[in-house]
Amino acid sequence: QVQLVESGGGLVQAGGSLRLSCAASGRTFSRSAMGWFRQAPGKDREFVAGIPWSGPSANYADSVKGRFTMSRDSAKNTVYLQMGNLKPEDTGVYYCAAARPGPGNGYDYWGQGTQVTVSS
Repeated sequence: QVQLVESGGGLVQAGGSLRLSCAASGRTFSRSAMGWFRQAPGKDREFVAGIPWSGPSANYADSVKGRFTMSRDSAKNTVYLQMGNLKPEDTGVYYCAAARPGPGNGYDYWGQGTQVTVSS
């Protein structure tokens, strides 16, 4: 059974940093696209960052470019999201997602999410 478990969320002041982790189990995702999404209260879920199946370079939403860095540790079957210079508008539930191996696959697997709250 595939599981994605996020951790590292919390409450932080504006300008601070957090590091989110997403540990995968049940299969290896070293050849799968992986992504981070977030959902703020009353808003739709939005893309934050993603690493394509061919890796390792990540792409980012314009709103987080230069502040967030996504990375993958294939040996640990884990992806990370290093978030810096956090802003109140970064507040939301952050979800990890994974696709099946290879190109052209959408995100089939989702974690439960971890709450990030940025106070002004």
